[in-house]
Amino acid sequence: MAEIAVKDLTKRYPNGFEALKGLSLEIAEAELLVLVGPSGCGKTTALRMIAGLEDITSGDLFIGGKRMNDVMEKDRDIAMVFQSYALYPHMTVAQNIGFSLKVAKRPRDEIRRRVRETATLLAIDGLLDRRPKQLSGGQRQRVAMGRAVIREPQVFLMDEPLSNLDAQLRVHMRGEIEALQKRLGVTTVYVTHDQVEAMTMGDRVAVLRDGLLQQVDTPAEIYDRPTNLFVAGFMGSPPMNLAEATIERVDGGLVVRFGEQAISLPAGLVQERGLDDWVGKTLIAGIRPEDLSGSENGGPVLRGAVERVEALGANLLVYFSVGAPAPGGGVVAAVVAGEALESAPLVAEGGTSFCATFEPRSAVRIGEPVEASVDTARLHFFDPETHAAL
Repeated sequence: MAEIAVKDLTKRYPNGFEALKGLSLEIAEAELLVLVGPSGCGKTTALRMIAGLEDITSGDLFIGGKRMNDVMEKDRDIAMVFQSYALYPHMTVAQNIGFSLKVAKRPRDEIRRRVRETATLLAIDGLLDRRPKQLSGGQRQRVAMGRAVIREPQVFLMDEPLSNLDAQLRVHMRGEIEALQKRLGVTTVYVTHDQVEAMTMGDRVAVLRDGLLQQVDTPAEIYDRPTNLFVAGFMGSPPMNLAEATIERVDGGLVVRFGEQAISLPAGLVQERGLDDWVGKTLIAGIRPEDLSGSENGGPVLRGAVERVEALGANLLVYFSVGAPAPGGGVVAAVVAGEALESAPLVAEGGTSFCATFEPRSAVRIGEPVEASVDTARLHFFDPETHAAL
């Protein structure tokens, strides 16, 4: 096993396009680090540079303390799992799993033993005589994993390995991959565009945008303390509610005003975020759907008309209009969730559409007025110019 360190890693193509811009990361031994971001953010490029499949324009890559910039990919002791599985169709499952050992000219008895052990570990020992076309998507993914595991590498690299699976199987397989990684203790870099996958699997998550590292931390810290507007909008499903707001002083305290509605702010939050400096100014305020709930929970409320209701079984997602403009004066800025999720936050006729989480049997109807209680301690604020979190 080995740690990975990348220092100011940059990838520049001959046409001048920079896919990766000065990426610096340290990945601990046996850690599972997830690289996440929208399409084209540079995450797969970073993975391929670690694997040796892309040349490094500038910067340094170390694996186990050894500089790898000029080391051939076959000599880096890395196993890669691809999105497409890349199984040999004419080979059996056993032959696919054991292929790397055969190429390495390992003894036949050793290959058979290690193939059996690997197949048992992945619960595919009953499939060893089948060919890939006879397998389901989940079984093919296990075979691809087995081909990587059997090599006993010091690093696993996984490039969106679950994106070809249906939603239910994807949930199941990400749990299996996480458990397998912990059992083997292999340093792993996992690439995905699915922020739910990133939050549930990673020991730490690194968020990329346009080739730049936005934030790297534990999933909980990234979710609770996003460093900027992009991370706030990208991480979370449903995404954070965001709207332009103003800070005002009322009766000796501060309120945040969404259009005609004002919410009193707790003194601790005001001090922590330095909101005294924003009195009379416009900023971007955010609240996650789970922190905006049925008004029976008490506390200050936001009011609006119900536009849409999604019943998820455990709760209701209630969308209602708030009389405040979306970030960017009604045009959703590229740094908000619109770019990351490929769908802009809803803009209602009366302002921005907010999503709140209600009890599953709450009596809410489309077109009727609704009140949602705000957990004011969980409000987020962002500078509208720099997009940095306050």
